[in-house]
Amino acid sequence: MNSVACARSGSGSATGARLGKTTSTERLISRSLPLPQREPPPFGRLLALRAGASRHAERGFTMVEMAVVAAMVTILAAMVIPVARYTVKRQNELELRYQLRLMRNAIDKYKQYSDAGLIPLAGVDSEGYPKELDTLVDGVDLIGQVNKKMKFLRRIPIDPMTKKPEWGLRSFQDEKDSFSWGGQNVYDVYSLSDGRGIDGTNYKDW
Repeated sequence: MNSVACARSGSGSATGARLGKTTSTERLISRSLPLPQREPPPFGRLLALRAGASRHAERGFTMVEMAVVAAMVTILAAMVIPVARYTVKRQNELELRYQLRLMRNAIDKYKQYSDAGLIPLAGVDSEGYPKELDTLVDGVDLIGQVNKKMKFLRRIPIDPMTKKPEWGLRSFQDEKDSFSWGGQNVYDVYSLSDGRGIDGTNYKDW
C-alpha cells in the first residue's frame, strides 16, 4: 500500500511539474504574440472617417484655390497690359501737344520781335518769321545792341512719336494743310509721325 501511494504521489508530482511547465510556456508564448487590436466603436470610426475626408477636402480646396488665383492673375495681366499701353500713348500725346505749343509760341514771339523792329527781317519773303527752325535756338542779334542776341528756344525738342528732333515745316505762303514746305520761312510745325491719336485724329494734323 505504501509503495502504491508513493508511486501515485510521485506520478502526481511529475504531472504537476509538467502542467507547471506547460502553463509557463503558454504564458511566454502569449506574451510574445501581439495582442489583437480592438475595433473602435462605431462613433469613433465615424469620426476617423470624417477626419480623413476633411484632410482630403483641404488638399482639394488648396489646389482649387491655386487654380483660381492663377486664373485671376492671368485676367489681371490681360487687363493691365492694354491699360499700360494706353497710359504710355496718352503720355506721349500730352508731350507732343506740349512740344508743338512750345515751338509755336517761340515762332510767334519771334514774329512779335520782328514786327516791333527789335530784330532784323530774315528776308523779303520771310514775313517776319524765322528762315529756319534752328534760328530759334541759335538766336538773332538785337537791333541797336552790341553783341546781344535774343534766343527763343533752348533746343529743338524731340518728337515723342518719332523719337527724333525732326519736325515738318510750313511757311506763311503754304496752305494750312500742306505737308510740303515752300522754304520761304517757318510759320508752323507739325509731327512727322503717321500715327493716329486716341481721339482718332492724325498726329500730323495737330
